[in-house]
Amino acid sequence: MISIREFTMDDYDAAFALWQNAGPGLGIGRSDTCGEIMRKLRYAPDLFLVAEESGPERSRRIIGTVIGGYDGRRGIVYHLAVEQSYRGNGIGKMLMTEIEKRLAAKGCVKAYLLVVPDNTDVIEFYRRIGWDMMPVTPMGKTLIEIPKETC
Repeated sequence: MISIREFTMDDYDAAFALWQNAGPGLGIGRSDTCGEIMRKLRYAPDLFLVAEESGPERSRRIIGTVIGGYDGRRGIVYHLAVEQSYRGNGIGKMLMTEIEKRLAAKGCVKAYLLVVPDNTDVIEFYRRIGWDMMPVTPMGKTLIEIPKETC
């Protein structure tokens, strides 16, 4: 059985391993350190979700994640990842449906996400669930250097 629930720090190692193995397009950066994820949870724990498979004898395994952000005006979605062997089974759609619902409940009118341009399978996935391409070029700037750490 697959269920969607809020992330806890007990999920960190499994989520990080999932991100590392997600394939091209999901970049792991300084904001994915244990300390930065803890900050995310203090700010908006309800916008970090995991898909979990429950197996026999109460075994549980993280097979998907999605993180949302909301600044009071616009939302952003990142780190949607589903374990490769589970792709095509609706888990990504389940995670996106739930994060979109939670963003809308906060009053979020519009949300954004970033996709690597040559990741055509992912672009088609997002199009199928109602997302549109935008004619923008993302830019970024590191404002604070985050020291490396372990959880």
